[in-house]
Amino acid sequence: MKIETKCLHEGYRAENGQPLALPIYQSTTYRYSSPDEITKLFDLGPGHMYSRISNPTVEQVEKKLAALEGGVAALCVSSGQSASFLSIVNILSAGDHFIASSKIYGGTFNLFAVTLKRFGIDCTFVDQDADIDELNKAIRPNTKAVFAEIIANPAIAVLDIEKFAKFAHSNGLPLIVDNTFPTPVLCRPIEYGADIVIHSTTKYLDGHAVQLGGVVIDSGNFDWKDFPSLTLPDESYHGLIYTEHFGKAAYVAKMRVQLVRDLGNYQTAMGAFLLDLGIQTLGVRMERHCKNAATVADELSKNDKIELVNYPTLAGNPYKTLADKYLPNGCSGVMSFNIKGTRERAVKFMEGLKLANNVVHVADVRTCVLHPASSTHRQLSDEQLVGAGISPGMIRLSVGIEDVSDILEDLLGSLSKI
Repeated sequence: MKIETKCLHEGYRAENGQPLALPIYQSTTYRYSSPDEITKLFDLGPGHMYSRISNPTVEQVEKKLAALEGGVAALCVSSGQSASFLSIVNILSAGDHFIASSKIYGGTFNLFAVTLKRFGIDCTFVDQDADIDELNKAIRPNTKAVFAEIIANPAIAVLDIEKFAKFAHSNGLPLIVDNTFPTPVLCRPIEYGADIVIHSTTKYLDGHAVQLGGVVIDSGNFDWKDFPSLTLPDESYHGLIYTEHFGKAAYVAKMRVQLVRDLGNYQTAMGAFLLDLGIQTLGVRMERHCKNAATVADELSKNDKIELVNYPTLAGNPYKTLADKYLPNGCSGVMSFNIKGTRERAVKFMEGLKLANNVVHVADVRTCVLHPASSTHRQLSDEQLVGAGISPGMIRLSVGIEDVSDILEDLLGSLSKI
């Protein structure tokens, strides 16, 4: 099946006489016929014991997401931040180190630079556009992973996935990538060497601003032989060894039955049901988002009150070559542009908008705007803002699926008044 068809038909498939729509299993627990059946569950056999770890509704959406990305297993959690956090702490402990691109979402930057440091996990931020020799300078004896975003938020920088995969693998490290903005409709990072893919499902996968969520997807390709937490016995499960018991799905299995078991941040049945509804229209939505965004980017680039439009399909964009390679069908609906002058001019522009929504959100069916320097990235110093590709006049624009003429009338009308 093509990716657009998979959005509808992977995961739950109705059998004869069953509901066509994914059922909502609104239950915390599950009944079994004997204590022996429960024993098998605690030995991590198949089945559901408690909805803090797994649920039949969520399981079907996990299968769909794994299929969409070409992975062997997926785990749905309560938010994109949870997915980012779990992807690291699943294989790192106090005293370990990892490398991340500096061009990542401000919330993730803060998680890695501040919160994980309190756990004793250190992160070095690197320029994702540097060559491999320069990237190798960040490697330490205790480095355990490499993290980056396929399309950085809000810098809209496109990752050279194959370069980062080569860098990570040459040092025996897994490459973890955030594919939130492209979604698997526009890019499948595993095909270019990524080992773990995460999403904030709150964004395009849901697409309607109704449900927080995140997902971690395991390619099944990385050899975890140098990671003791996956290859040595886990005493909390009677000495079970994850790589032996779960094979290629060991990474996600450990995350589910160890971390999510203890942290309690699993997705809900209702949340997964709403997410599945969003995924069903993902193919057609992404096509419209990309088409509208390309038109808007082209028009904004002609406006004399804007000094820069950052969208990878534009001629002259530094990431156009990478976008053509990794994102040939479009670069999502998210872009950024810099208004000439002061921060106050940028704020005045946003206050003049009528159609676009001034919200702390992107990747919605409705057009949304945000001023990153005073919101999502306000924790960053001026130096860190520059490193993340943000200026005081930058506007993050998430182009929706409205008629593009209405979007342009709103944007250009507000620009004319500043």
